[in-house]
Amino acid sequence: RRNGLQDNTTTVNPRILLTQHQAAVKALAWCPFHRGLLASGGGTADRTIKFWNTNSGALLNSIDTGSQVCALLWSKYQREICSSHGFSENQLILWRYPTMTKIQEFKGHTARVLHMEQSPDGATVASAA
Repeated sequence: RRNGLQDNTTTVNPRILLTQHQAAVKALAWCPFHRGLLASGGGTADRTIKFWNTNSGALLNSIDTGSQVCALLWSKYQREICSSHGFSENQLILWRYPTMTKIQEFKGHTARVLHMEQSPDGATVASAA
């Protein structure tokens, strides 16, 4: 016991290690329509969104976004993913999955966009820098 609290330390070994990013991972998002699909976003020196099969650990795809990835948000109802960015554009990008073609870019933030949330009907994304 420390400070009156019971010490229940548990060691957990990772199931898989996602080591292919070239900078800190700034964003993670589970796909709502494909079990075991995880998207990750890399920082300024990496600038990629990577897609992982978490059942096998396989890297499925990697897209260079051109800027730091700060957050990722899957659409609840469409096969789309939204990424928010920092240096140098501070924008949001809506991507069609799995082709990763840009649907639209949203600019206007003056600092890196750290947070996004989707409305309950899935039609709107709120973002905060």
